[in-house]
Amino acid sequence: MSEERGRGGRGGGRGGDRGERERGGQRRTFFRRRRVCKFCVDKIDYISYKDVRLLAPFIPERGKIQPRRISGTCAAHQRKLQTAIKRARQIALIPYVTD
Repeated sequence: MSEERGRGGRGGGRGGDRGERERGGQRRTFFRRRRVCKFCVDKIDYISYKDVRLLAPFIPERGKIQPRRISGTCAAHQRKLQTAIKRARQIALIPYVTD
């Protein structure tokens, strides 16, 4: 009983090789290009809260700050970007939410 529910049993897990069995053992590889930090490439050290054109691509229509995995920024620049966006919102350069 415990083997059925555990690792060796059927059912559980995410079904990693399920599609492989259905297609006859051939697996298609999907290559995703690694995103690079825009600020590191352009060698931007200071992200100004006044530069709305620089901040705008990192805020979608809903007004949220895009996460690193989507925007592609490095951790250090994501923190600076977050601070700049929050400061720009505070003085009404960028809206908190859109209607």
